[in-house]
Amino acid sequence: MKTSKTTFCRGLRLLLAAGILTGLSACTKQGSDMVLPKNSVAFVSKTRALTYQLVWSDEFSGTSVNTGNWKFETGGGGWGNNELEYYQAANATVANGYLSITAKKQQVGSNQYTSARMKTQGLHQFTFGRIEARIKMPVVKGLWPAFWMLGSNITIVSWPKCGEIDIMEHINTDSLNHGTIHWYNNGNASYGGQVSTSPSQFHVYDVEWTSTAINWHIDGVQYFSANIANGINGTGCFQNPFFIILNLAVGGNWPGNTIDTTKLPASMVVDYVRVYQLK
Repeated sequence: MKTSKTTFCRGLRLLLAAGILTGLSACTKQGSDMVLPKNSVAFVSKTRALTYQLVWSDEFSGTSVNTGNWKFETGGGGWGNNELEYYQAANATVANGYLSITAKKQQVGSNQYTSARMKTQGLHQFTFGRIEARIKMPVVKGLWPAFWMLGSNITIVSWPKCGEIDIMEHINTDSLNHGTIHWYNNGNASYGGQVSTSPSQFHVYDVEWTSTAINWHIDGVQYFSANIANGINGTGCFQNPFFIILNLAVGGNWPGNTIDTTKLPASMVVDYVRVYQLK
């Protein structure tokens, strides 16, 4: 989420040459469009279900965001991507078991749009596991929903040395879901895969992250994998704790700053966020 995807091809050449990534052909694999019942984990295979245990979750079962789980980030300023929104807590609401992060055409200061950005930084951090969320996204020109993670040591080493794991990103009105990692290797290095899905429907987006690999899934179907064993090519940051972020950006370097205001307000709806770790 932090940086423009213009780094994608550069990272691709770097990592293919070094052999850091596996399963490149999976980038074009079609994911399942299966729509699961609310709070279902039925897609998990018996092997995976026996391997992992739930260690943290937010089911959004109350009437407001649980501030024991999430902190809000506020302000405008572009957030490193020339985004157009002003983030504020008021744009994140909880009702009927769902979190809604809503982008609005609303002026705050010099910003013409508002939205919300929430994180578990300082509250909950995780090293390895399956990090997943069930999400339905707005399909709107100029919007950029994301479910992602940053290294907890970002305040000490800064980005990208802290590392970044983008579990789910979607832009504009296309059908593609993007999964990406960013880190430092003599400069910003990044690599990601993508898969076609139906973003306006609920899907379960996850990464299974171990000391040797990060694997991306939609509805339990793997579409991408990265080798991080032994900190190959500077990927040692992915052996450290990370925190979780949910946000809905308006505009920015990647989706562009042409916004379809006729579709606003528009919401990214989250059923749950869960973290499983190996027993």
